[in-house]
Amino acid sequence: MRRVHPAYWMIAALVLLGPASPAAAQSSRPTVALLDFDYGTVNAWWGNQDIGKGIADLMVDGLVEDGSYRVIERKRLDAILAEQNFSNSDRADPAAAKVAKIGKALGVKYLIVGSITKFGAETKGMNVGGGGWGLGGFGVGDVGTKKTKATVAITARMVDTTTGEIMASTKGEGTSSRSGLLLGGAVPHGGAHIEFGSSNFRDTVLGEATDAAVKQVVAKLIAAKTRLE
Repeated sequence: MRRVHPAYWMIAALVLLGPASPAAAQSSRPTVALLDFDYGTVNAWWGNQDIGKGIADLMVDGLVEDGSYRVIERKRLDAILAEQNFSNSDRADPAAAKVAKIGKALGVKYLIVGSITKFGAETKGMNVGGGGWGLGGFGVGDVGTKKTKATVAITARMVDTTTGEIMASTKGEGTSSRSGLLLGGAVPHGGAHIEFGSSNFRDTVLGEATDAAVKQVVAKLIAAKTRLE
């Protein structure tokens, strides 16, 4: 009987086992859901605009683009929250029982919650936005191309829905200071509605500050994956 070289068996084993399947790689990613962020400290000048929802949407985009986490689709999350009569006051610090219910309903191990502590801009002689700043008599129609410094600050926490343990606590703060549009085309005439995902908003001073703050928080949440089970 001819003797088979040991290398043959090694090659055969590799062929049979094959590379790790994409499905297996995806199943190892932690599953997360992001609540709309609380923005209670932001000045009411922004009217009915849900800044917390806009920020959360940008963070979802960042996490999905990176691929380290599996992120629950936002419409599905909204439906679950509506069923449970989840209120805006629960956004930053939901009760442990609510966190557990959301986790069970969505099948997620981790929930990301947070708040916006600064979202506004300063120019010489006027202040616009929140975090201790006021409108200062400046109307939406007056926001233009003066020298402006915008600041956006965000805090976020990742909570284990099975234990209530805080697995990560992060902060991000972005600033932009230059001459340029504060809001520009991001705000339709007659209202302070901001299109967070639009190129119009990203090109503004406030948009640049928002982008910087969001990227910082997303990067820290991605780095925190190593602490998760």
